[in-house]
Formats: sequence, structure tokens, C-alpha cells
Amino acid sequence: MKRYLIIAVLAIMACATSCNHKELCVDHRPHAHRYHINIIADYRYDWEECIVEGATDWEYRWPDHFQLSYDELRPEKPDGLRVVNTNEAGNSNTHNIGPDGGVVVLYEGLNSILIYNNDTEYILFSRSGDATTRATTRTRTRVGFTPSTLAHEGESTLSSPDMLFANYVEEYLPEKVIDPNPFEITLQPLVFKYKIRFEFSDGFEFVSRAEGSLSGMAASVDLNTGETSEESATILFDNADVVYTSDAKDEGYIRAVVMSWGTPGFPHPNYPTRTDAKHALTLDVRLRNNKVKTFEFDVTDQLLKQPHGGVIVVSGLEVTKDEGHEGSGGFEPEVDEWGETQDIELIL
Repeated sequence: MKRYLIIAVLAIMACATSCNHKELCVDHRPHAHRYHINIIADYRYDWEECIVEGATDWEYRWPDHFQLSYDELRPEKPDGLRVVNTNEAGNSNTHNIGPDGGVVVLYEGLNSILIYNNDTEYILFSRSGDATTRATTRTRTRVGFTPSTLAHEGESTLSSPDMLFANYVEEYLPEKVIDPNPFEITLQPLVFKYKIRFEFSDGFEFVSRAEGSLSGMAASVDLNTGETSEESATILFDNADVVYTSDAKDEGYIRAVVMSWGTPGFPHPNYPTRTDAKHALTLDVRLRNNKVKTFEFDVTDQLLKQPHGGVIVVSGLEVTKDEGHEGSGGFEPEVDEWGETQDIELIL
């Protein structure tokens, strides 16, 4: 009996010792013993910026006849974020977090942190040796496209970028704590929109479809600084809407919303007085008789005051009756683009 009592006492002591020992155990929560940052993300939902003296403040001077409201053009919150942190030795890590932020593990010591949305489809990213990240889009062509005579010679033709937000933290020193304080950051828009309005004086009833191009635009943007490249490019757009304002379809306008990085070399110390700026706008109108008429405009003056999005209006477009009826009596079928191909094995 005495022996069993001693065993019971020893068991109770062992249990008490075990419980006391648990208080000294390490914390096994994720990131508990690493350097990290707790990112809380917010966004600036601007689609254009009135940042040049003399420019129209469209947010407060939006015409009613534009139909699309100013706020309808604002970008939406992205689906997620990519975080690239780099230490002083040049080592980098990439993390993906939700659109509202999250906890990210960093290196010990100073880190630079680049944050941008990870849900883009058409943007290409490149990184140079000094950790500068640039964004551009894919080169594209269009059947029958002829570059504007007003465009810079040798400009590449690019597709429009989709929405890109970014922010760069040059130096961040993380602490080795279990629950880091929230690090609030606002991601800035790097893609801006140009609402383009083509107004017709005559012959709108002959218009069927439209597409165009905007030349002299920046070919890329620096994610670290938000500066656009000096290199220019032509942005091709296909999303022009033919908007009829009468039942007879003889009145209306063509509307396009073109996304881009903005104009080249902005911010630039001599931007307001630059003499090398040249911006051309073209519109290819397919008529109901299947003919195509091309319009060309010099919009340099409008773009100089709107380096980061805005409104472009060109008027006086005309399709004559001869152009609208030419060839309409003949047989001119439209041919759709080729669909997906399918290999068929022939048994000989």
C-alpha cells in the first residue's frame, strides 16, 4: 500500500513539473520568431489626374452629355497583391497576399518593399540590376493598320495595359515581434484612362464599327517611382462604341476608353515646355458598305495638359453620301476571323 502511495505522489509531481515546463515552451505560431511586416492596403481609385496648370478639372466639370459618369471610369479593387522584398545584399523574396493586405516575412535588417497587384493579364514586368522594376505591354499588330503620319518614326505598337496599382517602400527595418504593428500603405494608380469622343457633323448613319490608335504614349513605367519612359509607343484600341442618339441612327458619336501609362517622360522638369512631344489620334471607321475610312488628328495640345488620363474630343468628322453608298450595290460579304483549328487525321 505504501509503495502504491509513493508511485501516485511521484506521478502527481511529474505532472506538475510537466505543466510548469509548458510555460517555457517556444511559441509555435506562424512567423513568431521571424522578421515580418503586417501590411494594411488601401487604394487611390483615380482614373485621371489634373496635375498640369491650365488643365480641365474633369471631376468637377463633367458634362452631362458624356453619358458615362465620372465615377463609372474609376478602377476597381484588385483581386490580390504581390510583395517583393529585397535586402541590402540584393536577395529577394516574392509573396502573394490578399487585396487588403497580410503578414509577410522579411529579411533581418533593412528591406526595400515593392507592392503591386498580381491580377494583371496583359502587363509584362522586367527587373534591372538596381532592383528597378518596369512594366510594359505586349507588342501587337492589326490587319490593315497604317501608322499615323504624325507619329514618331519607328514607334512600336502595343496593346493597352490593364489596371496596375503600386507602391514602393525604399527602406523598412522590421522588428522581431510576434504581433507587428499594422503598416498602412496606399497603392497609387500607374494606369490612367483617356475618354475619347469622336463627334460627326454628317454621314453618321453610314457608320458600322470603329477602332483606332493613340500614338506618342509612354512605352513603359517605373514601378518604384511612377515615372514613365522616354520611349514612346502607339496604343491600339478596338473597344470603340458606336453610340446612336436618334432612332434613325443618323446622329450620334463614337466613344472609346483607352488605358495607358500616360505620356512619356513624366514627371519631367521641363514637361510643360517640351518641344519634342507629338501625339496623334487615328480612327478607322468601317462603313455599312464594308468600306473603311480613316481619320487622323493631331491631339498634341490636348495631351500636353493631360499626361495622366483625361478627355480627348475631336469633332467635324464626316462621311459623304458617295463614300457611304459606294459599292453598296455589289456583293461584298464580311468574312469573320478564323476560329480555333482542329487537326483531323486522314486514313489513306
